[in-house]
Amino acid sequence: MLMMSRRKGETILIGDDIEIVIAHIGRTRVKVGIRAPRATPVIAREVKLVREENLAAAQRVSPAAVSSLLAKLQPPPQVFAAPVDEESNRQDAGPILERISPCLSRSRPT
Repeated sequence: MLMMSRRKGETILIGDDIEIVIAHIGRTRVKVGIRAPRATPVIAREVKLVREENLAAAQRVSPAAVSSLLAKLQPPPQVFAAPVDEESNRQDAGPILERISPCLSRSRPT
């Protein structure tokens, strides 16, 4: 591994087309800028490791496990009440009509 000392604003060249710029130096961190061709992937090592772990974990899942989870996520079938015939509706409304019929028979003021 090559070790180099650089100050803020100084650069490091890798080949002819990759340039690393020291943008900021803090107490515990150094901020670097990287100029590279678009075809060259530039990614933090930690991000690459997490991506690889996620891909490996996704490949270990069995299709049966996925089907089981999907079945648990689907809502239960809805049960609707049977339609009530008009006869039973009229019978249920009978006591109510008896209570309000005196109100209906009163004449309205004009």
